[in-house]
Amino acid sequence: MRVLIAEDHALLRDGLTRLFRDHGHEVVAAVDAPDDVVRRGKALKPDLALLDVRLPPTFTDEGIRAALELRAAIPGQAVLVLSQYVERTYARELLADGDGGVGYLLKDRVAEPTEFVRACERVAAGGTALDSEVVAQLLVRGRAGDERLGRLSPREHDTLALMAEGRSNRGIAAELTVTEGAVEKHVTSILQKLDLPSAPQHHRRVLAVLALLRAAEQD
Repeated sequence: MRVLIAEDHALLRDGLTRLFRDHGHEVVAAVDAPDDVVRRGKALKPDLALLDVRLPPTFTDEGIRAALELRAAIPGQAVLVLSQYVERTYARELLADGDGGVGYLLKDRVAEPTEFVRACERVAAGGTALDSEVVAQLLVRGRAGDERLGRLSPREHDTLALMAEGRSNRGIAAELTVTEGAVEKHVTSILQKLDLPSAPQHHRRVLAVLALLRAAEQD
């Protein structure tokens, strides 16, 4: 995996660089400004762009803007954004095109290096990785914001939460202590109950997560 890192704190930027290299991945560039993200991203076309939400000059949402600009310039470009706090709007903006290759994690997850790198690998492969804390808030608010989510059974809610985190069917099965066949049935039921349009299942899984994000914002 070839990674572009955008982080203004030198110590964290260097730590992330070492972390990826220690796990056998290549860091093609490590920058500290949003303009560099877009410029280097277009030139290098990394497998994953990893960005801090807050970058210079205003330290508000420059990382999100750079991620969206990079995805617009390179369709399908995988991006994973790190944030200090939960911001549901940011996650929704990243997923708005309905494609995969998107991650939104709290910076605390870096303290779990193996899981963090696995999440990055999932995103680079076209999957999603939403922070479990983000997902927990979405589920609570989403049930009130979209009656379709009220159709889901408790087990289907659990399955949707793990889908949002980016877990595979096998990973969901292990977490819920059920068979992969049972998970497949839950996923199919979720997609039907959310009235999602016909599309490849991977794409529809992303749409299911997007529906959850939109519902949470309507509440």
